[in-house]
Amino acid sequence: MINQRQSRRAPLDVYLNKFIKGVPFMVRARDISTEGIYLTQLIEPENGDDKVGIQFSLPGTKEVIYAEGRIVRESDNGRGSGHGIRFTLLTDHHRRLIERYVSQHDSQAA
Repeated sequence: MINQRQSRRAPLDVYLNKFIKGVPFMVRARDISTEGIYLTQLIEPENGDDKVGIQFSLPGTKEVIYAEGRIVRESDNGRGSGHGIRFTLLTDHHRRLIERYVSQHDSQAA
């Protein structure tokens, strides 16, 4: 499989809110870049819409980041179902926070 990611990624193991049609559901992040985030599903309904909102804090910070995104990849690899989310709305300030986090924790996460 060809890796279509165009930016550096870093591991991220935090629980966060994923908003589906305005309703929050808890999910777990696996990795992050300035372009998107990979989320592992915990409990959430079937959703025909590919647009989601997410709300989270990076480890070591108290600032809450809110972003909107589009599901660009779905997978079920035996470790649980998940979604690759490409950010469609993210403030420049929050993008810089993520960029700083990635530069400090980059491992070219797979």
